[in-house]
Amino acid sequence: MNLDSSIVAAFTPTGKLRASINLGNPILANRDPGSGAPFGVSVDLARAFAAKLNVELELVVFDAASKSVQAVSEERADFGFFAVDPLRGETIAFTAPYVLIEGFYLVRADSPVRSNRDVDQAHNRVVVGKGSAYDLFLTRELKSAQIVRAPTSPSVVQTFVDQHLEVAAGVKQQLEADAQRTAGLRLLDERFMVIQQAMGTPKSRGPAAAGALNAFVEEMKASGFVADALARHGIAGASVAPAA
Repeated sequence: MNLDSSIVAAFTPTGKLRASINLGNPILANRDPGSGAPFGVSVDLARAFAAKLNVELELVVFDAASKSVQAVSEERADFGFFAVDPLRGETIAFTAPYVLIEGFYLVRADSPVRSNRDVDQAHNRVVVGKGSAYDLFLTRELKSAQIVRAPTSPSVVQTFVDQHLEVAAGVKQQLEADAQRTAGLRLLDERFMVIQQAMGTPKSRGPAAAGALNAFVEEMKASGFVADALARHGIAGASVAPAA
């Protein structure tokens, strides 16, 4: 992938390449408990893209997807890592996805909710991370159930427990990990959606920049970089997206 100076300039209006990193999705990014430094698949990709452009990288870190999206939409960051969604697509040019992530429902062990079909009922309250892909998707899809929004995706299960809600929705691995720490919870047996996780840049940066970012993603998938990053960080349950 050859990048001319105009594309590099489009990505670095401040002189640095600013990557928006969302810690609300533990499959893609976390913070080291010792150093506090962010790490994960999205951080690895951000560093690889900065190396491709031969520019200095600055990580702009957020605790929720909505904040990360807003930073790129408002051009406080030059690119980021997001679940593809049409609402976000109004201001962000997405690449093809690089990772596919499953979304699941969590309920109490004694809940009458046994399948996904049981969720969309007027008496159910479904908690999601505010502004997450699950929030955006379920806001469109659920017709009867009430949506309750936790501040961040990692706080969904705690909100579910504290407020005695009926259903929690989110990343399968996050829900599984939280369920192991809290007795009496279970995941439903089937996913309700598949998240297409992509990179994105402000649409204002132009089609050439968007095309270069998409080409980078395809290169990272084809070379095995994404698969290696998932393995290196011990991520199970997420898969490399097929070539676009």
